[in-house]
Amino acid sequence: MSNLPQCPSCKSKYTYEDGSLYVCPECGNEWPQAAAESEASDSVVRDAFGNALNDGDSVTVIKDLKIKGSSSVVKVGTKVRNIRIVSGDHDIDCKIDGIGAMQLKSEFVKKA
Repeated sequence: MSNLPQCPSCKSKYTYEDGSLYVCPECGNEWPQAAAESEASDSVVRDAFGNALNDGDSVTVIKDLKIKGSSSVVKVGTKVRNIRIVSGDHDIDCKIDGIGAMQLKSEFVKKA
């Protein structure tokens, strides 16, 4: 199976290399290989609405979240300040008032 990136225009999986470019045979789009590699390494964490999140941002929880191993729940509308972006499945590391330190998934928050 090929590990070439999909076309950024039409999302086609049939891209191929041509010198220092990637080429999409379906839409004719060409883009440099260096841009595709830097895009993959600079993955941006986004909230549920597509806004980019950065260290130090404040977010609001958009869904009740049960805390594993506890009977506590993080309620909708809970504001979380000073988040840290980390790599992994749960990509936000934070401290919630009344609950303590925990990790959240970015798909359950919106930027405040």
